[in-house]
Amino acid sequence: MIGKICGTGSCVPGHILDNDDLSQMVDTNDAWIRERTGVARRHIIEKETTVSMAAEAARRALDDGNVRAEEVDLLIVCTFTSEVLLPCAACEVQKELGAVHAACFDLNAACTGFLFAYNTAQAYIAAGLCRTALLIGSESLSNMVNWKDRGTCILFGDGAGAAVLKAEPGELPSPVMHSDGASGGALTLMSRHRKGWAEEESAGHRQDAHPAGQDASGYAEEDLPIQSHVDQASIHPEEFIRMDGREVFRFAVKKVPEAIRELLEHSGMQTEQIDYFVLHQANRRIVESVAKRLDVEIEKFPMNLDEYGNTSSASIPILLDEMNRDGRLKPGQTIILSGFGAGLSWGAAVLKW
Repeated sequence: MIGKICGTGSCVPGHILDNDDLSQMVDTNDAWIRERTGVARRHIIEKETTVSMAAEAARRALDDGNVRAEEVDLLIVCTFTSEVLLPCAACEVQKELGAVHAACFDLNAACTGFLFAYNTAQAYIAAGLCRTALLIGSESLSNMVNWKDRGTCILFGDGAGAAVLKAEPGELPSPVMHSDGASGGALTLMSRHRKGWAEEESAGHRQDAHPAGQDASGYAEEDLPIQSHVDQASIHPEEFIRMDGREVFRFAVKKVPEAIRELLEHSGMQTEQIDYFVLHQANRRIVESVAKRLDVEIEKFPMNLDEYGNTSSASIPILLDEMNRDGRLKPGQTIILSGFGAGLSWGAAVLKW
């Protein structure tokens, strides 16, 4: 048995932060951001939360697949930015949907999250542990971004995407999944709930020398073109997303093509047999470099990061939902999903539409 996607959904905040808005916050401009990342704008939460976006994306996916919430017996939310720790975000979504028969848990593999959740659901279905799986990637990255760090704030946005998988007879090639914890320092985010924060504060390691509601540059929060959900001036630098951009780029353009080639080799397929390569939407240059290294035309690599930026675990399901609803996805197509990011983790899997 395999899990076949029968419905997709997505939910993004209505508030848009474009590159010109960001130029008021950091030393940058629209042309600089577009050239280096491909991002033109990103959607930023106001009243929305990770759970509320996840629940709405899930409702739309269930509706698209004509599946009742009571039919779902596995519910996975991929996230590292949930506003709730206990219960997990998946249980909160279950409550909102009325998916009373679902086993629920969160999965944190950052930008590889949806791919790992897809592989997990396929394993559950193949083992006969479930028949209907609801997979959701949902992130509120704006809460984790230092809005004065030009290297990261230009990249990320908020949003959620979802897919419903139903068991059908069939076989799929084994997915490719890898992690390299020894290289994890390239992309980090420390918890704001760890022991020792008081000692760090007393040692002068926290940024509390600025008046409440201001950042290190003296901007008052009400003057920023976003609605801040956290007092950024009081947060330790390690409690924001921190990234070695060059190292992450080198990792992605090397490991993603390797993973895709590994998947194609052990499945006996050629690149010509693949209709689309749906990659995590991190950076236009990364996607273009992967296409070039695989010697595949860029038209087979759909992108939407110009509109949403990098939404981490939500990027693949948001893109799948767009492709489903605009008619690009057709029955019988073969798609390769590939995720990569913090961990460092990466991988690839086959999806039959």
